[in-house]
Amino acid sequence: MIRHEKMASLGNLVAGVAHEINNPVGFLNGSIENAQEYIQDLLGHLNLYQQHHPQAAAAIQANAQAIDLDFLRNDLPELLQSMQGATDRIASISDSLRIFSRADTQHKVSADLNEGLNSTLLILKYRLKANQHRPAIAVIQNYGELPPVDCFPGQLNQVFMNILANAIDAFDEAAGHSTFEALEDNPQQITITTVALADQNTVDIRIQDNGKGMSDDIKAKIFDHLFTTKGVGKGTGLGLAIARQIVVETHGGSLDVHAELGQGTEFSIQLPIQG
Repeated sequence: MIRHEKMASLGNLVAGVAHEINNPVGFLNGSIENAQEYIQDLLGHLNLYQQHHPQAAAAIQANAQAIDLDFLRNDLPELLQSMQGATDRIASISDSLRIFSRADTQHKVSADLNEGLNSTLLILKYRLKANQHRPAIAVIQNYGELPPVDCFPGQLNQVFMNILANAIDAFDEAAGHSTFEALEDNPQQITITTVALADQNTVDIRIQDNGKGMSDDIKAKIFDHLFTTKGVGKGTGLGLAIARQIVVETHGGSLDVHAELGQGTEFSIQLPIQG
């Protein structure tokens, strides 16, 4: 109950922040669109002026050279286009935050799980980027056509977040025992596969990494409460236990792990389409 209350509060907070971001971003988008139109009108007027008055006064010609007029008339539209792209990116992040932090109701709702996976990946994007210890982690998205699934989407997004974050943690740890060049030759990668099993009325989501895998002993304990392979202060041992509880007890599905040492790890989530 405490966990659900905390997640609901966090979801409401993030959703509120996303909503507040959308207002100024919407204003910026509209303003940039107007500015693009104004700039095109001004440049058109300038071209018309130069066409009819090619021999401008010396002071005007000197000023055109000083401000590099030819560069400005080419670069300004591109600058506005870049600003448009930046505001679109902010809007996309805001939408992903809203999707990820959906406050779950008392009853299940229909949700697009591919959309939930995408929102989770976007939130984790900063952790997937290259850093001083390793190259960027590649993500391969093999998404199938999924029907809407009756679920608590906020809880399932937490399951996706936990599994993906654990994979990234494992890659970060492995990077400490390898060279940057070796990791470039053997890129770290996460593959996400989703498919609808219509004959079983379920969807299958597989999150696989090509990391170091795990032993049978660890695999047998991976979903146990308080069990963790991370160092002190880096893991609570609750994430995967809660993830399994969400998938199995709350949604009537299954969460399994398949792994071998040196062969990577795969988490398999199966959920009923209609709960």
